[in-house]
Parts: sequence; structure tokens; C-alpha cells
Amino acid sequence: MLLRLDTSDTRPLHEQVAAALRRAIAEGECRAGDRLPSARDLSAALDINVNTVLRGLRELRDEGLLEFRRGRGITVAEGASRRSGLQIRVRELVAEASRLGYSRADVIDMIRGLT
Repeated sequence: MLLRLDTSDTRPLHEQVAAALRRAIAEGECRAGDRLPSARDLSAALDINVNTVLRGLRELRDEGLLEFRRGRGITVAEGASRRSGLQIRVRELVAEASRLGYSRADVIDMIRGLT
């Protein structure tokens, strides 16, 4: 698992850590039952404070994506590897756009226009 933080991102670091892990789970890089590196190892790899990493990890635990267990460390929770409903909503969006006469390219252009 390779996590990177975007130095140009203005979000707090703990939110970036949580987002990077959410994406790794959603993309299947981390599967249910997989053990994550320790907070200390993650903080060293990301070159940030261990408390910042722990704050991001706790956020994911509170969302039900991670489990903290003594002696087993931090593992990805069962069912966490689903794309948190995002992929389903994207498909629904594309289907609705198609129903309204828009192509996928039109939807992509609309999304690009949001940034």
C-alpha cells in the first residue's frame, strides 16, 4: 500500500490521511481483514506526526471502515471495500443523464466544469 499526500491540498493532514485510506479501500488496495501498517510506520512513511495519522485512522474507525484490536492492530473492516456507494451513485448519474439525452462525455464535461 502506497499512500501519498498532496502538498498543494489545503485540507488538514488528518483528513488527507483518511481520504487516502478511503480511496485505497475503495479501489481494493486494502481488502476486508487486511492489516494496515502501524500509525508510527504510516507517520514515518508520510513524514507527518503520528497523532495526525491516528486522528485520520480514528475517523475511519468511527465510519466503520477500520477496526482497532489489541494484539491484531488496525484492520480493514468487513464490507469496507465496497466503494462506499460512490460507484453506484455514479452509475445512477450516468443512467439519469442518458435518460435526459446527455452522453457520458457530456457528464464528464459537466464534472470538469465544477472544478
